[in-house]
Amino acid sequence: MDTTSTVNAFAALAQTTRLDAFRLLVTHEPDGLPAGEIARLLGVPHNTMSTHLATLQRADLITAERQSRSIIYRASLDSLRDVVVFLLKDCCSGHPDLCAPLIADLVPCCTPKEKAHA
Repeated sequence: MDTTSTVNAFAALAQTTRLDAFRLLVTHEPDGLPAGEIARLLGVPHNTMSTHLATLQRADLITAERQSRSIIYRASLDSLRDVVVFLLKDCCSGHPDLCAPLIADLVPCCTPKEKAHA
């Protein structure tokens, strides 16, 4: 990840519908959602949603895969990780204790769920 890619990611997310779409797709990982379902859930016209999804895809924040007559969109969690790591790479000038509260805030949402024992 570099400065240009990070700026492109933020530019793509700097619009309410695109941010909502990206956040929606993150909640539907790993299955993704068809374009029409994203538009329906967000209350956005299909053609408008297509434009927003294309912007997110150009910024490498989402991927698209054709399945029969539908296009399934998925959040690119690798790209999201790259943006976050780019922002935090030089966190606190080598004083990790200063970044501890930020990292602690990220951990609860990102902790893998325990598998049920059979």
